[in-house]
Amino acid sequence: MQTIEPFSRWDKLYKASEDPLSPYFGEVHDALIYRDTIYNYYIHPQWENFGSKTLYLKILYTNYEKQYTIIEMLGEWNDCLYNDIMYLKRNIIEHLEEKGIQKFILIGENVLNFHYSDDSYYEDWFNDIEDGWIVAINFREHVLQEFDKINLNYYLLYGGRFNEVKWRITTPQKLFEAIDHLASHALNP
Repeated sequence: MQTIEPFSRWDKLYKASEDPLSPYFGEVHDALIYRDTIYNYYIHPQWENFGSKTLYLKILYTNYEKQYTIIEMLGEWNDCLYNDIMYLKRNIIEHLEEKGIQKFILIGENVLNFHYSDDSYYEDWFNDIEDGWIVAINFREHVLQEFDKINLNYYLLYGGRFNEVKWRITTPQKLFEAIDHLASHALNP
């Protein structure tokens, strides 16, 4: 069994299962029933399945007025074998984009590996967000090196100061403001 739990300190502020605009609205989680696995290891029931066999997520916070969402991820991101980006894009991202979300913060400290295929879904995602951005924070260095191999830096902001964000000790709004500031400087030097 895998014991990594998704971040829950912001649960008082936001729960995707209680948000009528969320792709997970109405989901019920039993803290004692472990249903999903990554390579035969059960994971905490608060992680959400979006169609991938090896990658799970939790939408930690969404603000429709300011058009951003914060998503924590767990597992192995495998575009090569399982086309994880397709499932993420079609089942989660497009749903959020339809609700006006243009800025995406992906938290990846629990993404253990990344196996790439091509970049077409990343390009589509990037092209869909007019004035927004996609920022990957706190991903492991070897995962970022794999991102670099297919030039995901054309579509996502990551590495450098984005990998030093102390997100667990702040509020969602302050995290967004800090990331928005960093993203603005990165996109408009």
